[in-house]
Amino acid sequence: MSKDDYRIWSNADLDYEEWKDWMEEEYPTLSEDERVAMMYEENGHYLEDERLNLDIQLSQPILVVADLGLWNGRRTGYKEIPSGNIRDCLYSDYDYTTWYVDKSGDLRCDDTHHDGTNHYLYRVYKDNVSQAQKDRLKEKIYNGTATRADIARVTRRLGDEIGKVYGWSFPTRQRERGEAR
Repeated sequence: MSKDDYRIWSNADLDYEEWKDWMEEEYPTLSEDERVAMMYEENGHYLEDERLNLDIQLSQPILVVADLGLWNGRRTGYKEIPSGNIRDCLYSDYDYTTWYVDKSGDLRCDDTHHDGTNHYLYRVYKDNVSQAQKDRLKEKIYNGTATRADIARVTRRLGDEIGKVYGWSFPTRQRERGEAR
């Protein structure tokens, strides 16, 4: 995540010092260790809030393009979120997670676990693409040969819908402007 990205939610860099004054005011009888535990719990509630904020139903499934950090090296992969609802992107089973929209308008996630970090790119299939086009893209992703152009040809970014919720806007790429005509 860079300074130009828009953070949706994270538990990767919680700093008790940033929460301390509020936590001591809200929970004066708790020990510092108990307040730290409450900080993590409260931050978890914020994730639930973001899922409610991003309850946005799309017309197609969401494709998740993964750059996986595994014990034996990096691999590419994919999965689909069949519901097509953006809120369903905000789930993780790993230790530290950050969801954000990058400066190009792509929803992304950095997911850290004991073997490394997974990086996810979330895109929704365009309405006019065929199942054969989807299958070719997934095959390229699986084989590690998919390019940014391959992905953009079959999918579109999610940042525009997310930006409407938070008041963010993203530049329109020349290719996307041409495809919108």
